[in-house]
Amino acid sequence: MNTATRIPVLDLSCQLDPLLDDLSAAFGRVLRSCHYILGPEVAAFEGEAAAHLGAAHALGCNSGTDALVLALRALGVGPGDEVITTPFTFFATAEAVSAVGAVPVFVDIDPASLNLDPGGVAAAVTARTRALLPVHLFGRPCDMDALGAEADRHGLPVVEDCAQAFGARHRGRAVGTLGVLGCFSFFPTKNLSGFGDGGLVTAARPELAEAVRMLRAHGARRKYHNETLGYNSRLDELQAALLRVRLPHVEAWNAARVQAARGYGERLAGLPGVLAPEVVEGHVFNQYTIRIRAGNGCPGRDAVQAALAAEGVETMVYYPVPCHRLPVYARSHGKTACPAAEAACGEVLSLPFWPGIPTAVQDRVAEALGRAVRGGRA
Repeated sequence: MNTATRIPVLDLSCQLDPLLDDLSAAFGRVLRSCHYILGPEVAAFEGEAAAHLGAAHALGCNSGTDALVLALRALGVGPGDEVITTPFTFFATAEAVSAVGAVPVFVDIDPASLNLDPGGVAAAVTARTRALLPVHLFGRPCDMDALGAEADRHGLPVVEDCAQAFGARHRGRAVGTLGVLGCFSFFPTKNLSGFGDGGLVTAARPELAEAVRMLRAHGARRKYHNETLGYNSRLDELQAALLRVRLPHVEAWNAARVQAARGYGERLAGLPGVLAPEVVEGHVFNQYTIRIRAGNGCPGRDAVQAALAAEGVETMVYYPVPCHRLPVYARSHGKTACPAAEAACGEVLSLPFWPGIPTAVQDRVAEALGRAVRGGRA
């Protein structure tokens, strides 16, 4: 690749181009059907997604955020309740808790995995705790054995935030089937991505699936017979049809992500200040996120990011501020201490990454990163 060519943080074309004919055919099929909401494509996709994941039930909805809201509502979580979750995640995780009237309780992360630390859960449980909401961040499954044991000890249901982890597995089981409810996003950057917003809720029990089904359609089991205040949160037929085309390819794409992650790990070994993510069983690498630690000649994350940008290498910071320090929560959670999450927010940097990323691109990124962490020295 020409060194003058900008490297994007994500290239979606490699997943689009080979399937363009099939995607176009699916698009045309839906247009000709004149059935655009909660029709046969959604029903078929829900069945295929449930089978792929090994879930008892799967229900499409409008977004990953809505999936979280619907799941919490299905459990009856509401005002006065507390939900234990991680501060190192996209805002939507905590936002969904607040949206149903409950209070997010932030427990610090494990520095190695960047996921919720099971060791901190017990101390956070109170009489008002109603659920545990772990996030399989960047596609790495949480320690669901330890988290599940804590949940069982306190009689708490587990809602999994799987927005970045479609296809990830813990001890052979797909995330989204390890708790009572799982929440997925089909935002265009996800491992299984759509062409706009879209989401999915997996449910282990039929009564929870029925609650989600009712809530996503204005709180009605039957049209015009509304039983509760719900939402207009439905996966549309076009998105479902397009996702059906992509679903059979997601395992191969995830395998390519793991291969690319191994490639980066080999290239970045020994770089000063660079901590590469582990390649562990079941991790599907929605992003490839390193940590940059200042010292020994390494100038720190922000300076490294600026140096990479100057060489045409695009990167992203997921996430620069932990949830408990965001303005919306600063007053209510100002005394919350999550030092591992706060440290991560100052060090994480996501490199260009997608399934099938060319080795020449990884070479150029690694070479530019090497110069950046050495302060421009070869």
